[in-house]
Amino acid sequence: METHPAPELDYHAALAALEWQLEMGVDVAIGDAPVDCYALPDRRAEAKPRASEPEAARPDLPPVAQAAQVQGPDPVAVAAAAAGQVGTLEELRAAIEAYDLCDIKKGARSTVFAQGQPRARVMVIGEAPGREEDQAGLPFAGRAGEMLTRMFAAIGLSCDAPDAQSALYLTSVLPWRPTGNRAPEPEELAQMLPFLARHVDLADPDLIVLMGNGACEAALGKRGITRLRGTWSEAFGRPALPMLHPGQLLRMPAAKRDAWADLLSLRARLDTSV
Repeated sequence: METHPAPELDYHAALAALEWQLEMGVDVAIGDAPVDCYALPDRRAEAKPRASEPEAARPDLPPVAQAAQVQGPDPVAVAAAAAGQVGTLEELRAAIEAYDLCDIKKGARSTVFAQGQPRARVMVIGEAPGREEDQAGLPFAGRAGEMLTRMFAAIGLSCDAPDAQSALYLTSVLPWRPTGNRAPEPEELAQMLPFLARHVDLADPDLIVLMGNGACEAALGKRGITRLRGTWSEAFGRPALPMLHPGQLLRMPAAKRDAWADLLSLRARLDTSV
């Protein structure tokens, strides 16, 4: 039987394939030989006892905030203290720029804070800046940003709209680009969560859109955007709608139908809550 070698993937195609698998919920790599996980040694017995018990989980933060357990100053506590002292968006941006306990900051060009009308009824939260966002200093730049603009324009919302009724306000969980556009670690999301919670309080939107897995993990403590999308939840005390990230729609055009259904749901919620 004639066989054909599998086509070689270039970097961008391989990265897109990996991101798609992550979005589908894949969390274990498959090798050539099967592995009996039940036959593996119990690593818990080998673990060294801790010198002290970790700090109790904060009841006012999603589960992801429990991930940052490190030696030295508690990055989450430091972030929470800094965020609690600010009273304006300008002060919040300055506090984020002064925060040096997140290693991602060291490799980023820009602090990507926000874009749009701060008093908009809809706040869109992404995961982290990519290369285009890092260069522009604005969230949702490049092709993904163009897609997002077209998506929300279809239901009458825009970052450029002067009135809060038709405006959008964009930000992300992390203000700095992870090196190589990698997915942020749970500890990194946890460190910046107090700043994001304060950001929501100061912007005071009526509704929140959570774009992609990273935003859902930070705000809801859940992953699996293809299961979460389209179902209203609550984040930071406000109605929140998980949606597919526009970057995913560029890789999976067939998913635009789901995105359109979610946009219609958002429009209906806005119209009935005036």
